[in-house]
Order: sequence, then structure tokens, then C-alpha cells
Amino acid sequence: MKLPLVATLAALLALPAQAEQLKVATTFTIIADMARNVAGEAATVESITKPGAEIHNYQPTSGDLIRAADADLILVNGLNLESWFQQFIDQLGDVPVAVVSDGIQPMSITGGDYDGKPNPHAWMALDSALVYVHNIATAMATADPDNAATYLANADAYKAQITQTIAPLRDAARALPPDRRWLVTSEGAFSYLARDFGLQELYLWPINADAQGTPQQVRHVIDVMRQNDIGVVFSESTVSDRPARRIASETGAAYGGVLYVDSLSEADGPVPTYLDLLRVTSETIVNGLGG
Repeated sequence: MKLPLVATLAALLALPAQAEQLKVATTFTIIADMARNVAGEAATVESITKPGAEIHNYQPTSGDLIRAADADLILVNGLNLESWFQQFIDQLGDVPVAVVSDGIQPMSITGGDYDGKPNPHAWMALDSALVYVHNIATAMATADPDNAATYLANADAYKAQITQTIAPLRDAARALPPDRRWLVTSEGAFSYLARDFGLQELYLWPINADAQGTPQQVRHVIDVMRQNDIGVVFSESTVSDRPARRIASETGAAYGGVLYVDSLSEADGPVPTYLDLLRVTSETIVNGLGG
């Protein structure tokens, strides 16, 4: 028997209201993926910048402001990564912000206009990544106490996945012959990873916010590669690969391929998740240096 319309509406209105999910915004895709793993089904997460974006000098849109204004929490990297963020948040008002790199001892940028400033790419180190996840879970638990236990449990499980992904590749890099432990890249974004992997680092420019691929930068890298008989050079996904390929051509070194650091790819791309980014980048380095 069909219930009368009035009775049906009355029954629906009598149901308990569903609590709104915590809405989290992040400054870039890597933090967004970390936060989604912590959130599970308890919160929604959206990145302000899109896959493949160059994060350092991003230019926010009015749509970015509208979406972020609806957030209950914004997660930022800090360490001077998001040079655009202070002006952005000033336009939003009272949206809470958590800096996910808090508690990390940063490495310093060497060279260029940013010499001595913190290197912001701390998520490329295993220990730092675990701090990021802890800080994300803590911020979400504070913003949404009813789901705190869920966030903390998800964070513990995710930390284990990160460790299982990166530890074997780190050990493989440390086992390479010493003369092959050179990581030559476009941007100096891999300092934390190079330190963890026991690699010497050489790069064209210190940070993507700096000048890129100048003749002086190219000549310096070529000279060091020749002096040390370095056999492979890599580029990075959010910048042109032309300088790295030119160096490979002039030195006779192999072009080792693209490394990922500042952004995830689209879902059908090579690094749709942070774990994929760690795995693909680390495998590319280990295979390139070991070849």
C-alpha cells in the first residue's frame, strides 16, 4: 500500500539530520592525496592547484578563491613553497590553516636568489613524509573531533604504506657503486631524497621560482659532469626537459627520463597518487643510475 505523500514527507523530516563532512582544501595535489588517505570517507578533500601545475609561482583564480572559501580547513606545505598563498588567504578571512611541514628540520637551498632559504620539498624524504601525515591527521582531528579516531587510524595505516613503498628503493640506491651515486636534475627539488638515498646532488637551478636553464647553469653542470664522469641526467615533470637533454647531448650522458616532485598527474597518468610519485621517481633514479 502506498503511503500518502504527506505521511512520506513527515517521515523524511523526522529522520536525524546528517552531519556535514569536513571540507578540506590543500595548496597542491600531493598534500591533497595524503589528506584523502587520512580522511577516508569522513571528509572531502580538494586541491586548489590542479595536476601538473607549477606550484611555486601559481596564479590563483577567482574560482580557486570561491572553492577555498567554502573549506573548513586549508592544508599548506609552508617552507616558502607557496609564494602566492599569503595574499590568497588574506582574501579568504577566517578559514583555519595548518602547515603540514611543522616540526621538520629543513634543508637549505644553495645558490641563486633563494640561497639560504628553506628547501620546501621535504615530502620527498621518508621521515618527513611521516611528519606530514601526522600533522594532517592532527589538523583534521582538531577540526572534526567526532572523526578523530578515524583520521588517526587511517594515518597510521598510510604511514606504513609509505614506508613499505620507499624503504626498499632507498636501500637499492644506497647499494649502488659510489661513483654512480650522482643525481643530476633540472631543479634542486630532490635534496631530501638525495640525502636519504646517499646520493650526491647536482642541479641546473635551485628552485623553479628562480631563473631556469641559463647558459651559466648549463655550463656549470656540464663541467661537473665531465669532471666526475657522470653518466645520466634527469628532468622534472613541471618544467621543460630541453636543458637536461642538451646536457646529455653535449656530455654523452644518458637522458634518464622524467622525475616527479611538485605535482601528481591526472588519474590516467603515471603518478596519480603520492605513493605512485615516490615509486616512479625512485625507480627511475635507481634504474637510471644502475644502468
